[in-house]
Amino acid sequence: MKNRVKELRTEAGLTQQQLADRVHVSARTIISVEKGQYKPSLMLAYRMAQVFHTTIEELCCLEENKREEDEAYGRW
Repeated sequence: MKNRVKELRTEAGLTQQQLADRVHVSARTIISVEKGQYKPSLMLAYRMAQVFHTTIEELCCLEENKREEDEAYGRW
């Protein structure tokens, strides 16, 4: 699943550890989310969205991910 965590974190001038501290997870979790290896829980996505003053939909690229999934499964 694509997301904008790394992009938004970099724009905000935060390190992975600083973001992790703000959302109460480990830096390893942030690294895994940024690499797309871990899908954040709803609460973690909400906390990150608050840090970046954005929505969960924007943070997690929900429109783009839905479109790709629909195309992969032949939905319109």
